Amino acid sequence: MQQELPVASPCVQVCALDEADVCIGCQRTADEITRWGLMQDDERRAVLQRCRQRAEASGSFLRAP
Repeated sequence: MQQELPVASPCVQVCALDEADVCIGCQRTADEITRWGLMQDDERRAVLQRCRQRAEASGSFLRAP
């Protein structure tokens, strides 16, 4: 049985928090960034979903045509 790889960090090396403490690069909150290494994959997937929602809400998520 092949072991599943851990969920990778969404970090894009653009690390700056906005006024709401959300990274403008990866869309994670400061708390999510701090706790990422301690999270299980299911929690990481939930964070990635919230990141996508934040990016869509802010207009920074680009969809392919």
